[in-house]
Amino acid sequence: MFVTKNFTFRQVLSFSSYHLTWITIYTIAVTVIHEIFHAKWMSIPWLPISIIGTAVAFYLGFKNNQAYDRLWEARKIWGAIVNNSRRWGTTVKAFVSNQFTENKLEEKELQKIIKRLLYRHIAWLYALRSQLLLPTPWEHISQDGYVAERTKKNYKTFGKELLDDEITMTELDMFLLDEEFNKLINFKNTATQIIDAQSQDLKELRKQNIIEDFRHMELQNILNEFYTHQGKAERIKKFPLPRQYGSMSSIFVNIFIMLLPFGMVTEFHKLGEAGAWLSIPFSILVAWIYILMELVGDYSENPFEGLGNDIPMHSLCRVIEIDLREMLGETDLPPNVTPKNGVLM
Repeated sequence: MFVTKNFTFRQVLSFSSYHLTWITIYTIAVTVIHEIFHAKWMSIPWLPISIIGTAVAFYLGFKNNQAYDRLWEARKIWGAIVNNSRRWGTTVKAFVSNQFTENKLEEKELQKIIKRLLYRHIAWLYALRSQLLLPTPWEHISQDGYVAERTKKNYKTFGKELLDDEITMTELDMFLLDEEFNKLINFKNTATQIIDAQSQDLKELRKQNIIEDFRHMELQNILNEFYTHQGKAERIKKFPLPRQYGSMSSIFVNIFIMLLPFGMVTEFHKLGEAGAWLSIPFSILVAWIYILMELVGDYSENPFEGLGNDIPMHSLCRVIEIDLREMLGETDLPPNVTPKNGVLM
């Protein structure tokens, strides 16, 4: 998540530099052919081009609106995970006790159970984050050529490679028991199996009467909420913005940009021979704005891609980790995640 209030003009130019380069070359070429070689057949009335531009603008507005909805829904899902994680921590602390058991456990044993349940939940958070960052075929890193190369670069400057450690292995090893770690790490969906392990643990606690039916049911309901949040996040990750919208907008924008210089040079030529050359900066400016609108939507539709537009999952995981470990009375806590290069991951 970008945390700076505004992007600098330099950052915006860098973001769109590749497209700005070919737009500039193409626009100059059209103008030179039209003016130097007097290719009057290239003159196109402005009216049809303006109609196409208006239609493309509406289409881009729809796409960007849907992309923002995906981004905002992802943030709401992780907000719910934060709230229910705190609920899980405080409920486990309150419900795991000797109130219903005949064979009373020592306080140290009860604290060990509470710690196991809370630590396992922290492991679930990091496992879910890691799974959501796995690339899909429609994300930028999976594309060919310039797009993939630029994405690899962005990972280092504005993405997940700003983090120095490999989150999954270090955090899971820390928060899971050794025998659980070796078992759970090999599952295809580790996060799902961690919640299942929590559920099985609750079943054993019920058998020992450390929790009674109501408490068992209440704790299981919270686990079910985590499954719901995980499923919602996986839906966004594994179901892209429908490609008929995601890809067609790029085609429409490029068609408009291809036609734009022909209409511009025709209109500016009416101002005289020198006026025609003024069409170059105006054509570049209009085309650049349209390509930026396309890029904003394109990079916003996948909120779990590992880039600067992402939901700051690592930061949220760390916030929950600190909250739960403080509930356990721990004081040797990791620091909050801080932004790097203006990005909070």
